[in-house]
Amino acid sequence: MTSDLLAPLDLAFWNMESDRYPMHLGALGVFGARSPTAGAHAADLLATRAAAVPGLRMRIRDVWQPLAFGGAARETDPDFDPLNHVRLHAPTAGFHAAAGRLMERPLERGRPPWEAHVLPGEDGVSFAVLFKFHHALADGLRALKLAAGVLDPVDLPERTPRAIEPPRGLLPDVRKLPGLVPELVKGALSDVGRALDIGASLARSTLGMRPSSALTSAPSGTRRTAGVVLDIDDVHRVRKSVGGTVNDVLIAVVAGALRRWLDERGDGSAGVAPRALIPVSRRRPRTAHPQGNRLSGYLITLPVHDPDPLGRLATVRTAMVRNKDAGPHRGAGAVALLADHVPALGHRLGGPLVGQAARLWFDILVTSVPLPGLGLRLGGNELTEVYPLAPLAPGQSLAVAISTYRGRVHYGLVADGQAVPDLDVFARAVTEEVETLLSVCEP
Repeated sequence: MTSDLLAPLDLAFWNMESDRYPMHLGALGVFGARSPTAGAHAADLLATRAAAVPGLRMRIRDVWQPLAFGGAARETDPDFDPLNHVRLHAPTAGFHAAAGRLMERPLERGRPPWEAHVLPGEDGVSFAVLFKFHHALADGLRALKLAAGVLDPVDLPERTPRAIEPPRGLLPDVRKLPGLVPELVKGALSDVGRALDIGASLARSTLGMRPSSALTSAPSGTRRTAGVVLDIDDVHRVRKSVGGTVNDVLIAVVAGALRRWLDERGDGSAGVAPRALIPVSRRRPRTAHPQGNRLSGYLITLPVHDPDPLGRLATVRTAMVRNKDAGPHRGAGAVALLADHVPALGHRLGGPLVGQAARLWFDILVTSVPLPGLGLRLGGNELTEVYPLAPLAPGQSLAVAISTYRGRVHYGLVADGQAVPDLDVFARAVTEEVETLLSVCEP
């Protein structure tokens, strides 16, 4: 039986979870069905192939060894049965309605923390698969690789991580200290300096701040999901007209959609400027240990209050440039990196408190999930739509995940079901915001 310790951030995700705020991510894939029995055949394929994917056999167990006291490790489950993880459901007319109900259910912590739910469509010409992976088992890219292991074979391009130079912090650049200082001490001082930098930035950013009431709520434990599909050519048209990046446009669309949604539901957008966390992956080299999530992030204020769509986009562009200049290792958005400086027992004891503090740090998550440009299939049935679904932080009512697949942008929306019963209105506002940007950008 093989096992490996969870990386600090994975351990944090594992310990901050609660029944009402499960820390699993998801992806809802919609496939064209080549026959009425395509969904049932897909479920059989998923169960058969899952047995051959080692990463899907890994469960998480507590560790009480001296050097990792209070930690957790992944280990192969000797009793792994894929039929405990792959479920075929009755035909449904609404994939997102079914996905919302399934996303609110926590994964079983005694088993490998993942599930695949096959949802045949009542129309007989489509089916969907909802993949759920606990964030401690896999981040977005690793979850994609695990899912690819049970889809039809396809060659995925390898991603080569770039070497990142440690930034200068509050302490001197340790690389310039006298050569007699042991390398271990240099590394420790660098880590302390970086932690102090991040902690100070976090303290400054949260001083006197209150969570945006429009996007926070008492936990209900319920979930709704929705999806929006945009043409990537439309996004590029806006980008080429005003400058910036595709990501700038996609984030500005969220700001504009929030404005429309708040105004339409009667809450009003005047004075609303929620803080958005934009995660940034800092993946470890394959030789690093422990393996696992390595995230930083950018923190920006969404200009929801601004009535000018181009003004909102300009504000987002400026904020993203400022974040990129500072780098993903600096500032309050990099608070996830502090997980590396907390002992295992600290994560176990403080995980719930950290989760509750998230609402003071940011109001909404807006994350991008990479997908391959290649067409994916299951049982020969083509994947036509794929909606990434992010977990909700405690006290927050809405999370947005974005992926681009085969020339189309997919927004996956997850909301607290009681706090946001009108998630379809927000989804429609995303489309309307893009149409508005196109109209004001046309020569």
